[in-house]
Amino acid sequence: MKREIKFRAFLNSKYYENPCMLSWEELLEQYDAIDMFQRDLMTLMQYTGLKDKNGREIYEGDIVHAYDQEPDRDEPDYRGSEATGIVEFHGSMFMLDDDIVLDYPPILEVIGNIFENTEMLEEEQ
Repeated sequence: MKREIKFRAFLNSKYYENPCMLSWEELLEQYDAIDMFQRDLMTLMQYTGLKDKNGREIYEGDIVHAYDQEPDRDEPDYRGSEATGIVEFHGSMFMLDDDIVLDYPPILEVIGNIFENTEMLEEEQ
């Protein structure tokens, strides 16, 4: 199985007047390898290899809403179990927090990230 390995980065507000998220392409254009690994300057987030229901790439640190849809249901808008969580790397895999369990393969939707949508984190607690 071939998976695309790439990152994005959030430029930390401690060093930048206007903190922002940079794509993989922007990182490669603007920073050399040494800059990329100075963790004080930026926080790197790895691409999971997955896309959400809208085709948006899912990275570590994304806030994702997940729901399962029973395959035999006739109701197209029916949602079974639902959960919202942060994409994190645990052990050897990406997960949505530790305690989220869905009954069927989930439908995922990125609704934010931990750097630009801190208000969502407060709602979760």
